[in-house]
Amino acid sequence: MTGAFQGSLLDDTDETGPRPLASARRTRLAHGAWIDVLPGWIPGADALFERLLTSVPWRAESRRMYERVVDVPRLLAFYREGDTLPDPVLDEAKAALDEHYAPELGEPFSTAGLCLYRDGRDSVAWHGDTLGRGATQDTMIAILSVGTPRPLLLRPRGGGATIRHELGHGDLIVMGGSCQRTWEHAIPKSTRAVGPRISIQDRPHNVR
Repeated sequence: MTGAFQGSLLDDTDETGPRPLASARRTRLAHGAWIDVLPGWIPGADALFERLLTSVPWRAESRRMYERVVDVPRLLAFYREGDTLPDPVLDEAKAALDEHYAPELGEPFSTAGLCLYRDGRDSVAWHGDTLGRGATQDTMIAILSVGTPRPLLLRPRGGGATIRHELGHGDLIVMGGSCQRTWEHAIPKSTRAVGPRISIQDRPHNVR
């Protein structure tokens, strides 16, 4: 069950394909990290959200924390390298990301993880994507958000000022450099009535 989704009045469904990534705004962070942000990167993002909501084989997961097993507060799907993505728009998005970032990254993006945040009770705790090479090497994570905007928070590991970006309706954020090792990010819970959001995380090989 998900909350009510309200589409964006600014979503232009006449335009097709991702918008040029050259217009993404880069912000240099401390410790060699950076983020690129491009609002409204994907036209027709609300229609994409509706398709993903019904076509993706969402699954619930549970994880052991200390002495008990707890439910993961969001639904998940994962597409390995070579898997067919659930929508042609995601193929177009990956191709655009590869074309723009592969010269800097040194390789294409290879996997896609999807998260469905059903309402304000769903969240992800502070973390960096440090399973695999992200623990020791500079890398990139590209996150496309569709559906209701939710805040993505970033902060330096060990404490410091928090950066906040409201992401939804086709917005893109790319975290690069040392970001996964030296910074953390989170989607906090909300006590307000919040509609559903889907995030699509494109990652290079052996980064989770």
